[in-house]
Amino acid sequence: MKRFLILLVSLALSHRALATDATADATAKFLAGLPVRGTPLENRSFDPEWATHAAELDRAWSRLEQEQLSKVRAWGPQFLGDFYNDKGPLFYMFSGPDFLYANAFFPSAQIYILCGKEPIGSIPNIDNISREALPATLGNLRKSLDSVLSWSFFISKQLRVDIAQTQLNGTLPAFYVFLARGGATIQSVSLISVDNNGNVAENGKTPAAKIVFTKSNGAEQTLYYFTTDVSDDGIKSAPGFMKFCEKQAPGLSLLKASSYLMHEAGFLKVRDFLLNGSKVIVQDDSGIPRKYFDDGKWNIRYCGTYLGPISTFKQFFQPDLAKNYAETTPAPLGFGFGYEWRPDRSSLIVAARK
Repeated sequence: MKRFLILLVSLALSHRALATDATADATAKFLAGLPVRGTPLENRSFDPEWATHAAELDRAWSRLEQEQLSKVRAWGPQFLGDFYNDKGPLFYMFSGPDFLYANAFFPSAQIYILCGKEPIGSIPNIDNISREALPATLGNLRKSLDSVLSWSFFISKQLRVDIAQTQLNGTLPAFYVFLARGGATIQSVSLISVDNNGNVAENGKTPAAKIVFTKSNGAEQTLYYFTTDVSDDGIKSAPGFMKFCEKQAPGLSLLKASSYLMHEAGFLKVRDFLLNGSKVIVQDDSGIPRKYFDDGKWNIRYCGTYLGPISTFKQFFQPDLAKNYAETTPAPLGFGFGYEWRPDRSSLIVAARK
């Protein structure tokens, strides 16, 4: 009898842990332009403005799936090997709200840790958006996603303007869209913070959003997004985020369109963390400079074409990387990645620790 009661308690706790936050999940689907029948938001989906929003996202997503995501999923198992299905954790520095590509490259990570300077914002609540305000609100959401859907990366300055709206603010709406469109069911959403030791704590110095979700296989995964400054000065002032990452390492790392920040002197700590705490690093040339990968510690695989940085970042051309590309036979890349967003102009490096 005692064992039976223990089993019942265990099942009850398990059920509670996996209980879906129906409001958050319905909100994500609503913002993503996906069916919300049978949810509290069903009536709002009858608005013509929402139907327009859904149709626009359907078109954009269909193009994205055909030109990018399906090709990343085909590329991943071949070029990442076991890392493609590795359970992580995944570190994606300078990501902003780009869960889209974190999920595409590493779909099985149990923990995704993303960060950026963009604010988290408030938890989206469709009930707070009047019918009159809905068209402009949804239109602004699509505008905030436009660059990543079209070119594979967010334009940070423009994103900060777009997400400063009063109705749907911060990065959470973008995460909702990417999760829902990626086939996830949101289990819970919470706003948290970490203290300077990297522990979750009330009134911690570094704010974060924590989203627990499941996919079709039922596996529970967690997404963290931290609003933080990972420059050396920023880490010195608020070390909690890096301490949190250090507790999770070693893991997988993704770097894309990261403004060549780790090519400069003010980002040594985050660069050293990634080099010491990663089992594999997938990046474009804007990530960690090639010269910092010790050939005795890393196996490097080159994909695509290295043409050097776009004109905005022309000072960060890497002669040694150009030489590596010239002396090897890089595998072609069928999708755009980073600032050189055309597939025939994109470069991608896979660095696996020996």
